[in-house]
Amino acid sequence: MDSFMTNMVPQIMEFGGKALFAIVLWLVGRWVIGLIRATVGKGLMKADMDDTLKRWIGSLISIGLNILLVISLLGVFGIETTSFAALIAAAGLAIGAAWSGLLANFAAGVMLLMFKPIKVGDFIEAGGVTGTVTEIGMFATTINTLANVKTIVGNAAVSGGVISNFSANAYRAVDLRAQLAATVDPMDAVARLTPVIAAIPNVLSDPAPTIEILEFTEAGPKLVVRPFCHNDHYWQVTFDTNKAIAETFGAAGYPQPAAARTIRQAG
Repeated sequence: MDSFMTNMVPQIMEFGGKALFAIVLWLVGRWVIGLIRATVGKGLMKADMDDTLKRWIGSLISIGLNILLVISLLGVFGIETTSFAALIAAAGLAIGAAWSGLLANFAAGVMLLMFKPIKVGDFIEAGGVTGTVTEIGMFATTINTLANVKTIVGNAAVSGGVISNFSANAYRAVDLRAQLAATVDPMDAVARLTPVIAAIPNVLSDPAPTIEILEFTEAGPKLVVRPFCHNDHYWQVTFDTNKAIAETFGAAGYPQPAAARTIRQAG
């Protein structure tokens, strides 16, 4: 017993002291981490930054600080933290290599939120998908297509290609074509269409609709019909313009366009 008391009590006392110090370090460390998170959170709240990106930054800071705290606690008990840190770094590299696609999507998501080429509610074409953005997530962007299909596109595919944001400007053009028969006077068609297109609901007067001769084809002159409208009214104006072209040309008695070809027999 005397030998036990002589040998073990100092070790118990030493371990108890380390354990007590570790508990204090844990409590103080958690308090400091909470203070840092609160301070950073207040700074992020004032920043002109997307809410999702703010949450990402807060989570990354919290995870990094907690890892440092755990490594410090291991050092208190004499565990070699250098090897532990090297192991974490090696594991990080291995995971990074295995998840390179996810990391690329993550980085692309950060860029989307920082530079804001698109935002939730925008009608866009990106990554081969056309529709309304409903969410910009950590790894993917969710787009609701015209067919009301929820489509999830990787952020790398969205930011790595051409992004057409139809909601970015105050208005957009409805770009249509109207084929005329060869016997129809194109200027007469323009004169008939101009007031009809301008009277379509939600067509802007400034800029005024454009109706011009685009080209001459084998079937006859082809007109470009381009009214302008707000993005919310695009499809309504598109359908109404097509109806207006058909009704105006029908009322004028224009013949159906057909390619004119001359066939010559040899000999």
